[in-house]
Amino acid sequence: MEGKKQLFRDRNVKPTEQLIAESLGEEYAIYQRFIETIKNEGISLMDWRYYQDGKAWLSKGEYKLTTTRGTNKVKPIFWLSLWEGFFKVSFHFSEKVRTQLLSLPISEETKEAIYKASTNGTKMKFFSVIFDVASDSSLNDIYVLVNFRKSFI
Repeated sequence: MEGKKQLFRDRNVKPTEQLIAESLGEEYAIYQRFIETIKNEGISLMDWRYYQDGKAWLSKGEYKLTTTRGTNKVKPIFWLSLWEGFFKVSFHFSEKVRTQLLSLPISEETKEAIYKASTNGTKMKFFSVIFDVASDSSLNDIYVLVNFRKSFI
């Protein structure tokens, strides 16, 4: 969403539920539904953390599991950032899974974004899929990608 600014860029102002609600306005209801749904999928949202490189507060959706050997493991699923009137959900995938992603039951718009996403990295090639969430329209695709990351990454 062009022209919109990222929120929570002041290191001294940590996002709270009240500040998030005030900042997102009407879209806060969508944010709440999103958070509730990912919790039901076994994804926990890590505490908000200020990242110096991007000079902003971000959170991460994490999947905690126990391996067959009994080791506790945490898989990062997505990154979350807050913007004026919407929030962003960012996924980072290995180039190796692009074809698998294109075969998932997701919208043609998301498939096109995956297909056109440029590759980053030198040794480990990856690409990003970023959703600007201001309505419910992209949530189903996000949930499909969440479950894919839980299972295959």
